[in-house]
Amino acid sequence: VMHLVNTYVHIIRELSTDSFSPVLEKAIGVGSAFEGWSPLKEDTVYRVLIPMKPPTGHAFHLEQSAANGTEARTCRIRMVLLRTIQERSLLCTLCTDSYLDVQKTTCWFQELVEDAWLVLSLTTMYRMELLPSSRSYRVQVRRHNKPMLTIEMILVVQLDNSDIFVSSESTEASSNSNTMWPETYAVAEVKFFRHITRKAPRDSCHLKCLQLCAHILDGSGFSVYTFKTVVMHLLTTIPLSNWHSKHFLDRLQDIMSYLRCCLEEKRLNHFFFGNENVPEEILLPSSFQNAVPPNLFHHLAQDPDSLPEALRDFYELQNR
Repeated sequence: VMHLVNTYVHIIRELSTDSFSPVLEKAIGVGSAFEGWSPLKEDTVYRVLIPMKPPTGHAFHLEQSAANGTEARTCRIRMVLLRTIQERSLLCTLCTDSYLDVQKTTCWFQELVEDAWLVLSLTTMYRMELLPSSRSYRVQVRRHNKPMLTIEMILVVQLDNSDIFVSSESTEASSNSNTMWPETYAVAEVKFFRHITRKAPRDSCHLKCLQLCAHILDGSGFSVYTFKTVVMHLLTTIPLSNWHSKHFLDRLQDIMSYLRCCLEEKRLNHFFFGNENVPEEILLPSSFQNAVPPNLFHHLAQDPDSLPEALRDFYELQNR
């Protein structure tokens, strides 16, 4: 997957060498497939982030919006023209009111992917079908009789030289504006699970716990990200030696107990904000250290009447 996507990136860079376009960098694999716990291998979507840098003569200035207690915060990417005399710039092609436009940038990227696909189709044995979407790009790939792969490519811009990026993905917080880019913590999450893999016992059960939790969620009101956040908190509070596979049932019980407590308190803290337990190797913006963590259960705090239904969903999951 990474070889194929980076081949795309290389071809796109060659195709856009002489244009005032964002410069694409090496892709970063994120999500459950790259963290090692994909719930269903035959239905896996390989999510890949493609960082962008401004072209020569431009600069990106990220302006963060005020946190509103939701899961995703947003930024606007202001385009600054460093050269006063320039025939053509991103301000004319990919911006709206001097801010990088998600839709325009995604369309630019989609056109280049299609051009790159024409090049690749002549030089590889892959059969590919392009599945464009409004804020990302999906490619279905098959080679000979091997299973089909679905790859989703998402454009991102790095925040303050950290492991936090803003992305072209659509969220509730960004859906009303084409100049709003939601923050994504996916790179930090991949680094977190790689850190845990290095530190945990060889036969650790933390990934099996996540797989099982993701498998039983169908039809419930809980998201995979909720369980992922719970497991991340527990991995930094329960000694890693206690995650050996012989403790599998105990750790599942811990996950459910932690989730129940969060439901009763109507609060589940985002892992990367104001959390002293985040491993030092994960690079976070300085503002994260003392920030009030966004509440992933803000909907329960805003609407107390929704708690009984959430608890019913919880007990059904516990029975499963």
